[in-house]
Amino acid sequence: MTELNGMTDTFTLNNGVEIPVVGFGTWQTPDGDVAQKSVEAAIAAGYRHIDTAAMYGNEETVGAGIHASGIKRDELFVTTKLNNNAHSFDLSQQAIDTSLTKLGLDYVDLYLIHWPNPVSARDSYPDSLADTWRGMEAIYKAGKARAIGISNFRQAHLDVITATGSVMPAVNQIFLNPSDLQPEVTAMNDKNKILNEAYSPLGTGKLLSDARLATVAGHYGKSVAQVLLRWSLQHGFLPLAKSVHEDRIRQNTELFDFSISAEDMKTLDGLRGVAGLATNPDTTTW
Repeated sequence: MTELNGMTDTFTLNNGVEIPVVGFGTWQTPDGDVAQKSVEAAIAAGYRHIDTAAMYGNEETVGAGIHASGIKRDELFVTTKLNNNAHSFDLSQQAIDTSLTKLGLDYVDLYLIHWPNPVSARDSYPDSLADTWRGMEAIYKAGKARAIGISNFRQAHLDVITATGSVMPAVNQIFLNPSDLQPEVTAMNDKNKILNEAYSPLGTGKLLSDARLATVAGHYGKSVAQVLLRWSLQHGFLPLAKSVHEDRIRQNTELFDFSISAEDMKTLDGLRGVAGLATNPDTTTW
């Protein structure tokens, strides 16, 4: 992979849009002052890529943090996601407008279908998914999103939208960390020039207490979190780091002054299952 030197480095998506190589995630970040202040702290620490979702319930205060940062809009990359109750062409058009209003933005840089086969649309899948992707393409063509993509998708779900769609997803945001490398999904994404974006790169925090990871981190004088984020980058994945603590937010940007050895990468790659596996999107209860 290309040598990465800092938070302003980018990956190039399949439509030519550039995306910063590390994102700041806001899943489970409480709406209100906590979300706003954490986004402000992230941008002050050097993040230029902010990720939220309608499902998170914090778009409004994430948007407030973006605006309070004082950084120009075109210097930031903002992602949000289509909620599970908005799976149709018409509902997706309403949903993006609602998200833009809450964020206080004219457009987002990336808009994702959050789950391919939610309970709310399961009786009509795959027709519902195809109709929803048609809505996503309309959002893209209208300039309300600079890129569109997917989240938690597997081969069967991608096949549904590529069978009738005309725009290949730019990103697939998936549960991706040493506990689950999802090799079939990442290979699918690579084949189709879809960027692998890693949510829960710390295994929802469960990997932070693993003794093997602590040993590896000690080799570099780094925290376990820093090693996990660097692991993602060395695999060519884009990690979404998350914290509400200013010191950890800043620490999670310090990823570019070391490289993990091949031996240590192999150790991390061997941790399958220690922090759980990806949720099956066809059997979720949401």
